[in-house]
Amino acid sequence: MRPGSAGAAKGRGRTARRWAAGVGAALFWLGLWAVAAARVGQPLLLPDPASVLATFVRSVGTAPFWQAVGGSMLRAVAAFAAGVVLGAALAAGTAALPLLRALLRPALVVIRATPVASFIILALVWLNAGLVPVLTGALMVLPIVWGNVSQGIEGTDPKLLEMARAYGFSRGQVLRKLYVPSVLPAFLSACVTGMGLCWKATIAAEVLGRPRDAIGTYLHESRIFLETDALFAWTLTVILLSLALERAFAWGMRRLAARGQGGDPAPKGGDARALRA
Repeated sequence: MRPGSAGAAKGRGRTARRWAAGVGAALFWLGLWAVAAARVGQPLLLPDPASVLATFVRSVGTAPFWQAVGGSMLRAVAAFAAGVVLGAALAAGTAALPLLRALLRPALVVIRATPVASFIILALVWLNAGLVPVLTGALMVLPIVWGNVSQGIEGTDPKLLEMARAYGFSRGQVLRKLYVPSVLPAFLSACVTGMGLCWKATIAAEVLGRPRDAIGTYLHESRIFLETDALFAWTLTVILLSLALERAFAWGMRRLAARGQGGDPAPKGGDARALRA
């Protein structure tokens, strides 16, 4: 067997073992859930996995289900995009203007320290229910992107910046050759972290605001009408969508990171010719 074939076989074996471990863990918790539901004997308090799965499957075949999924996904994507754009723009502005940084830092501290529920309740006073999830999700993403991008900008090698000035590099060259490779890893990390927080904050805001075509609205109604199996089914929907979003987003971020690293990595040794290339 060739060395490459042996390595591929080992890789497939590790993947198979990880999948088997994941399936085994899932079956264990499902079995524990089923035993607990049987012991309680009150579907209103704890429905069994079979009834929750049946409710989920019935819901998937209806138009309101997909309208709610589409509405929540649209709000989450809009909130995430707004948080990323504003966070990156503020990081660039505060890096260039120390006075702006001093003025905005207290606001960043307040955003990080304020509970999500407080933002939602305050936003419900000012905005209509459809915009509250977008604002809440964006506020969860903004400080993470702002902080990480600011650290990436500050971490750019000052010797390379000095050399770029000495050789008369344009602002575009400095941005593309120095700042982007320095900031990109921190930016991608912030995006991956912020995506999960944004999704959960968006759903939480929907639960309190109850806009049209929203998963959070159906979660609220399931609780009000004591439809525990539907409550569990919608929670399962949130979990599955969260996993799908994280996987798709992580894949996209890996592709973006690979392109960034393969394009114009920052030179290590201060080579001006590498910067100009």
